[in-house]
Amino acid sequence: MIRTGDAWVLVTSLVALVVYGLVRARGTRDLSGFLVAGRSMPWPMVALSVMATQASAVTFMATPGQGYVGGLSFVQFYFGLPVAMVVLCATLVPLYQRLRVRTAYEFLEQRFDGKTRTLAAALFLTQRGLAAGITLYAPALVLSVILGWDVGFTCALLGALVVGTIVLGGSRAVASAHALQFCIIMGTMALAFVLVLRALPHGVGLGDALTLAGAAGKLHAVDTRFDPASRYNLWAGLLGGFFLQMSYFGTDQSQVGRILTARSSHQSKLGLLLNGLVKVPMQFAILLLGVLVFVAYQFEPAPVFFNPAEVAKADAGPHAAEWRAAERDWNAARGALARANITALAASRARDASAALAARAQARAADASATAARGRAIAALTATDRHANTNDTNYIFLTYVLSHLPVGVVGLVLAAIFAASMNSSMSELNALASTSVVDVVQRLPWRVGEEALLGWSRGATLFWTVFAVAFAQFAGRLGSLVEAVNVMGSLFYGAILGIFLTAFMVKRAGGTAVFIAALVGEAAVVACWRLTTLSFLWWNLIGCVATIAVAALLSRRWPRQQPA
Repeated sequence: MIRTGDAWVLVTSLVALVVYGLVRARGTRDLSGFLVAGRSMPWPMVALSVMATQASAVTFMATPGQGYVGGLSFVQFYFGLPVAMVVLCATLVPLYQRLRVRTAYEFLEQRFDGKTRTLAAALFLTQRGLAAGITLYAPALVLSVILGWDVGFTCALLGALVVGTIVLGGSRAVASAHALQFCIIMGTMALAFVLVLRALPHGVGLGDALTLAGAAGKLHAVDTRFDPASRYNLWAGLLGGFFLQMSYFGTDQSQVGRILTARSSHQSKLGLLLNGLVKVPMQFAILLLGVLVFVAYQFEPAPVFFNPAEVAKADAGPHAAEWRAAERDWNAARGALARANITALAASRARDASAALAARAQARAADASATAARGRAIAALTATDRHANTNDTNYIFLTYVLSHLPVGVVGLVLAAIFAASMNSSMSELNALASTSVVDVVQRLPWRVGEEALLGWSRGATLFWTVFAVAFAQFAGRLGSLVEAVNVMGSLFYGAILGIFLTAFMVKRAGGTAVFIAALVGEAAVVACWRLTTLSFLWWNLIGCVATIAVAALLSRRWPRQQPA
């Protein structure tokens, strides 16, 4: 349970952030102000808003857990991002600003036809509506753990907080809140990094921690093997990651909406380029934070399973005896592991190679015993409830924060997680509302006035919030949230990006050609998902290339009807 001091810090921070965004957004009375902030934002605000939109609570809660479990390898996912930022600055960004579009998909009707625009918008709405549920679930999970409330209720509570900010302030409130929230988040994560390092046993410094992490295989940041089935390697990150980032930042309205708030094309480009410079080091640091938490738990007891709700069910269920026996064996093995690690470090400092070697062998044996005990504990979980969520990656960093950091800092870290969630959720829901109104409502056969459209925008925001809250009930079964949200996007991003790139690369292609091609590209991605072991990063490349290639082949049958 959260302590009183931390609760006050958390509540005060959240209220201040919401009020700040609404105060900065006062005067939003028209559709342009609601959807694109009146195109009035300077590039630093654009840059912070772009980074904050991508850096959701999933980033700051699940990414350290990913570092704990898989080490630094996940950073390869972002290797294609800097190149994607440069390409976008040369292609889509100046086009959007020149055409003065409010959503990315308006351009597609001008270049192709209405049905192509509808298809791209529908793919986006489906993908981003589901992703918004994952984004909401992450902080709702935090609230459910620290307060003991049902996660469904906490999802609804957070959805209400976010939708209130957007409905009252629109895109200007989103961008203004992003700037302050992101700065607080970065400062808080840096503080958490220092405190985790200081909490290591006396005499264990950063060098010792990295040595131990390296011995456990946690520092393998780059894998140069070309293995299409491997989720994270250099080639998947550079190629598949490039296409994913191109689609996310260039065609996903949650990011395009941030870009369109800029005063000019030049300001948009500066914002994206700064994101390209900062994103990879930032993700590396957050993963390293998770690696340090892994090292910290090498010297002290760690829970056999980090999800307290599942633990409580197992401990009170019909298989409680098996659970407790596994837990006892786990604690014994982890105690032996801690003693062996301390002995190995002392022997290394004393330059006693044989003692260090023997201690490391003892550590490996203890770790193997602990792994076996955890396997039996998970078997007891599933025997108690066959629908139990056996992936506890998302709970690791939260557990460490609640049990180790001092009063006040815990509240600040939780506030940072909630601020990150509000960042991403506000952008996603604002983008869903923008696309619903501009690409659906405004194209209805009857005319809708400006004032009515503003009401439609607010109504669409409410609808998509309810949709996201509903899907969030399922999100807990998707495993690591930071992976789940990117897998979800990769099911759609390739075909969407293929439509946009066809506009540049296949000048002859008409609307019908690219419409059919996009359906083929999407079918190819679904086939990869269901029938192959390909890493999800490659789906983006396959979907995009398939869409462009089929559009080029069909362009002779269905050519463009009007000149460029």
